[in-house]
Amino acid sequence: MLICATCAVERDEPTPELCPICTDERQYVPEDGQKWLTLDGLKQEGHRTLLTENEPGLTGIRTEPKVGIGQTAQLVVTHQGSLLWDPVGYVDDSALKAALERGPVLAIAASHPHMFGVQVEWSLRLGGVPVLVADADRRWLGRNDPIIKYWSGSQTIAEGLTLHQTGGHFPGSAVVHWAAGADGRGVLLTGDSVYPNPDRRSIAFMRSYPNRLPLSGAVALRIAAQLGELKFDRIYGNFNNVIASGAKAILHDSAQRHAAWAGGDFDHLT
Repeated sequence: MLICATCAVERDEPTPELCPICTDERQYVPEDGQKWLTLDGLKQEGHRTLLTENEPGLTGIRTEPKVGIGQTAQLVVTHQGSLLWDPVGYVDDSALKAALERGPVLAIAASHPHMFGVQVEWSLRLGGVPVLVADADRRWLGRNDPIIKYWSGSQTIAEGLTLHQTGGHFPGSAVVHWAAGADGRGVLLTGDSVYPNPDRRSIAFMRSYPNRLPLSGAVALRIAAQLGELKFDRIYGNFNNVIASGAKAILHDSAQRHAAWAGGDFDHLT
């Protein structure tokens, strides 16, 4: 198994000359060319996982130094078990131990293919827990295994913990709704279809962030309307970028703003 140095998604051997995920218009192959990594090599270079307790029941997991895109995974813990969301492109014994200390891991899932990380490797080292992949994005899988289970629409992981397919950034892009989060006000864990901006007061809707391709206004409004049916007050993005409160209204207002700019309503300001 090899890992793309740019996106940190695992791939079966023999690997292609170039990572298919990175040659897509949403991502990129660096100017100095394709590079492949191994877990043993990353360990020898001193990579490690670091944990942050975001709130009761939610633990962030990241790598130091970062691997690939460098997302922060989230371990969502319920009384029935946990979900590992947006798994990072590295795994070590300390992270596995910390995850299992919080109870059984019920499943692993990613918001979209850029966040697949080494999801199969995480699963195998956790005892073969299911890896949930949106059926619409199955073509982007780089490593196949019987533990992979396809889903679409919505998928309940545990009571109060559900995946919802929104589309947008990828057709299978998804969010997690965690009803008990934020002291019972509800939390969304999102990827790049619903991206909390640095100002913590707005959300972006993009097909590609590095290549600056926006989603249409209609898609932004569609996603906001779908998620508006859920109860939530807080959003965590895939880099631990957080809108701590009022996130539902911010999502609605941001979709309206995005659609207005994309539709030319503010051209007089340009």
